[in-house]
Amino acid sequence: MTRHETPPLSPEELERYARHIVLPEIGGPGQQKLKRARVLVIGAGGLGAPVLEYLAAAGIGTLGIVDDDTVSLSNLQRQVIHDTDAVGLPKTDSAKRAIARINPHVAVETHALRLTAANAGELVRGYDLVADGSDNFDTRYAVADACAGEKRPLVSAAVGRFDGSITVLKPYEARPDGRNWPSYRDLFPEPPPAGLVPSCAEAGVLGALTGVIGTLQALEVIKLVTGIGEPLLGRLLLYDALGARFDTIRYGGKA
Repeated sequence: MTRHETPPLSPEELERYARHIVLPEIGGPGQQKLKRARVLVIGAGGLGAPVLEYLAAAGIGTLGIVDDDTVSLSNLQRQVIHDTDAVGLPKTDSAKRAIARINPHVAVETHALRLTAANAGELVRGYDLVADGSDNFDTRYAVADACAGEKRPLVSAAVGRFDGSITVLKPYEARPDGRNWPSYRDLFPEPPPAGLVPSCAEAGVLGALTGVIGTLQALEVIKLVTGIGEPLLGRLLLYDALGARFDTIRYGGKA
């Protein structure tokens, strides 16, 4: 993680994060790492909503939000960071307002734009870590390529109907066997043909599923920032909501 100068935790913050601080794996030093961290979240939709809420509650110091959409009524079945009064507002503004209610200690930087291959590098460069909750392959590839180029960890996830997946990417780092960790393009060498994967609007998505996968994304971010546990590097976690089953598959990288 890039280290940023931050003041010590205030008495109010010590009380707010008390359940983190009593965990030996996190403690005061880990909470200070969370406070120093700058995390960019791509999308303030189904996945981005729980990612932003839990990272804000956890005390991430700065959250960047990238989204060019406005809140619609059909979003509210799963995008729980927005409420009925937010319909018609830019999602970045609605999410920023919600985060202020959750935790006033968190700074929010909004980027009301569509992330592309042309602007992704500059956006990613300003943050320590990225969580991608976008809903299309063009954005996912652009984010993954930018994170690889800028050497930023990426927590990437996707959902559809009743299924979700999540992985962590650090293709610029070597793993214990000397090979680099795999990239997004090792996992998905090329996007599926246009029209093969229907959108949420076409196929539907179970609302609570986005909460399951988005919360797992937030957890992987917290692990990466604090340095605890084993992140999902080289592993794709799959969740089948109808079968209530988790499966993990390993995927390789280049020598």
